[in-house]
Amino acid sequence: MDPLAGSPWSAPRTVAGFASSAPNQALMRWAAGELRRTGGGHLIDLGCGAGRNAVPLAQLGWQVLGIDLSRPMLEAAVQHAVTARPDAAVRPPQSGRFDVALAPMDGLPVRDASCNVIVAHGIWNLARSGTEFQRAVREAARVARRGAGLFVFTFSRRTLPADADPVAGESFVFTQFSGQPQCFLTEEQLRLELAAAGFFPDSALPARELNRPAAGVLTTAGAPVIHEAAFRFAEADVR
Repeated sequence: MDPLAGSPWSAPRTVAGFASSAPNQALMRWAAGELRRTGGGHLIDLGCGAGRNAVPLAQLGWQVLGIDLSRPMLEAAVQHAVTARPDAAVRPPQSGRFDVALAPMDGLPVRDASCNVIVAHGIWNLARSGTEFQRAVREAARVARRGAGLFVFTFSRRTLPADADPVAGESFVFTQFSGQPQCFLTEEQLRLELAAAGFFPDSALPARELNRPAAGVLTTAGAPVIHEAAFRFAEADVR
């Protein structure tokens, strides 16, 4: 069963595009640093798609669980992992493991306080309401061990014109970008939402905005402005 059957996320062309995408190098460098710092452990990649980041993260040495709601994406991720697996004779000793699960971002099939790293790469911006966004962040906090790292890659409010109005009753959900409700947060909103769940900025990867236009220039529909940053889970009682 594919919960996203008939949607663009399960379309062969979309899956193929994600399957051929290179990993996020900022994420890889940060995750390598986390690996050196902690010695490894469990990493969950929320909305892993076709495994562009999840598979290389497993190759670094993490025990990776990739979750997604598109069955074709997960099938492509598994195929990616099989294709990328090195021969046993040359497999690095620190090589990790890669598994997948069909699950939503706000209902993770993982026990409490079990993850050393959470990757939210291009997934939380797909929440259709502030409530769904907050549920997803709280789920990340639920599965995070104390001190766990969080990598965030999500849409910035700067993507949209300053006079764009959010969906009625929402503060950071807009439809102007794709015609569908999506989350576009200011940096302050992102920090506040994450802090409410126990995640605080990590100096190892300070927040920055990718694709930020020059003053007076608007972005195009194909180039959203992106928040990229690392956070750390600090509150033991946020569950």
